[in-house]
Amino acid sequence: MGQETLQGSGRIFLPPGKSSAASDDIEIVVNVGGVRQVLYGDLLSQYPETRLAELINCLAGGYDTIFSLCDDYDPGKREFYFDRDPDAFKCVIEVYYFGEVHMKKGICPICFKNEMDFWKVDLKFLDDCCKSHLSEKREELEEIARRVQLILDDLGVDAAEGRWRRCQKCVWKFLEKPESSCPARVVAVLSFLLILVSSVVMCMGTIPELQVLDAEGNRVEHPTLENVETACIGWFTLEYLLRLFSSPNKLHFALSFMNIVDVLAILPFYVSLTLTHLGARMMELTNVQQAVQALRIMRIARIFKLARHSSGLQTLTYALKRSFKELGLLLMYLAVGIFVFSALGYTMEQSHPETLFKSIPQSFWWAIITMTTVGYGDIYPKTTLGKLNAAISFLCGVIAIALPIHPIINNFVRYYNKQRVLETAAKHELELMELNSSSGGEGKTGGSRSDLDNLPPEPAGKEAPSCSSRLKLSHSDTFIPLLTEEKHHRTRLQSCK
Repeated sequence: MGQETLQGSGRIFLPPGKSSAASDDIEIVVNVGGVRQVLYGDLLSQYPETRLAELINCLAGGYDTIFSLCDDYDPGKREFYFDRDPDAFKCVIEVYYFGEVHMKKGICPICFKNEMDFWKVDLKFLDDCCKSHLSEKREELEEIARRVQLILDDLGVDAAEGRWRRCQKCVWKFLEKPESSCPARVVAVLSFLLILVSSVVMCMGTIPELQVLDAEGNRVEHPTLENVETACIGWFTLEYLLRLFSSPNKLHFALSFMNIVDVLAILPFYVSLTLTHLGARMMELTNVQQAVQALRIMRIARIFKLARHSSGLQTLTYALKRSFKELGLLLMYLAVGIFVFSALGYTMEQSHPETLFKSIPQSFWWAIITMTTVGYGDIYPKTTLGKLNAAISFLCGVIAIALPIHPIINNFVRYYNKQRVLETAAKHELELMELNSSSGGEGKTGGSRSDLDNLPPEPAGKEAPSCSSRLKLSHSDTFIPLLTEEKHHRTRLQSCK
């Protein structure tokens, strides 16, 4: 008879090979969350360090040893009671039968880890497919803790710190955390608007109608636009220097990606200014103008400063980062298709006297604009086979481009929703901390053992249930009462700790 579970009693029988010796082996009965199960000593002794294996020899140690391992015990039926999650226990007990543990879908990974710790089952028995969920949940909790700590650091004021240190913290909070105050939010909006103004001015400066002639007759930007850009650069420079001086970790600040973007947006202005006034003495004027023009093109880096003030752009960047594998597959598909279809197109078009396919490398351009469905029309096939090859190429291009779109969108939505959940969880954690601190001021600590000790007494007209009645109630297969009167009993909150 194979492994079998009776729905009426919840008993678990051993597989073939062990059932013949079951009558001579030690038998224990456990009741986990109202579900009774019969287990055997030779099965549990495979892992003697677990809690269930310790139940085999705990009877010889007396009630102190028994109640150190379980929540309640019925000496008549020799049944051990545990106020734990029965669904998680069904997963944990698999280690005795299969040597590994699988976590059911819908169970919180952190709670399941606590259950495994309670039953003293090592996490190494958890299957790899379930460890990833646990690692992800741990990262979320660490992120919540980090956000809460940052908020607490912003709120806390250390009286032992000097005036300069406190001023440094205030400046950092004012510039880096727009949600901290209304003036900080105004400064963040102003910085955002100046980025837009600077980008618009850069574009308008290239319009010939808005340009003026200099002394040499060359077209240059209008002085008004230059003054506006200078004012914007001055603001960006002041903002960057203040953030650098107030940063608690200046090396980490300087090497941060967004701060490198800030430097790249500011640096071309000062380099071009230096070359304009001093470079003419060291090199020809033509070379100076070319260098200045190249540096002006680098001003487009300032548009990336918008990512500092836009959570949507940050989410998009993260989604693209997480989608490198899908993007790599897309590029590989396109590279293979471009090589194949350009070679076929060149071969098929050689029979036409007016062919536009002069070589295979030149055909790469046709394959790129065809597979990406751009189709400039500067190179096109003229033979029937060439047109058939072109039709197959853009059909394959549409399919190749559409394949990774869904995973990239999923990464974007998943990360965006995760950030919202983490923000909400951090706010709730702060609210709970504030609630606990306020209740602690009144002489109470939420969720501690003192709450159990300070439970109100039973009404005078109501008798406390006797020990036998409590045991009788606790033997129910559907409900186990919390026996707070018992000395050795632990509530679910205490067990989870």
